[in-house]
Amino acid sequence: MTTTASSSPPPSPGLRLRLAPDSPLPRRLDGVWWPRSYDLLTEVPQLLAGLPPAWGHIVGVTVNGAAWSAAPGRMIVCDTVVHLRKAAARHAPDSVVLLTPGQGRWDLLVVPPDTPEEDAEPLMTTALGART
Repeated sequence: MTTTASSSPPPSPGLRLRLAPDSPLPRRLDGVWWPRSYDLLTEVPQLLAGLPPAWGHIVGVTVNGAAWSAAPGRMIVCDTVVHLRKAAARHAPDSVVLLTPGQGRWDLLVVPPDTPEEDAEPLMTTALGART
């Protein structure tokens, strides 16, 4: 496994992420993420920096789909080792799963980076409204 170091990036003002509202009820999606590329080394640190502090330190990221760049196995983000995995889950081809030990799992729908803004914005809103 290769380890890639990454400094603690500030939350990106251009992070395209929508989170489901807090609810005591279980839901299928915790949010929708629209990355700017399929480069995991660039996108994962920005995503993790923009998550709510209540989600804790994410230590596992699993992306689905062959479009993502090669995963180095692990990287350091905000002084935390984050394990990166790629999977080919047929039930959730465009998703990312975030894991925090002892706190939980969060599932995000991924809008493909090359999606035009006029298509992505309504998709993000609809996905949370329809699947939460």
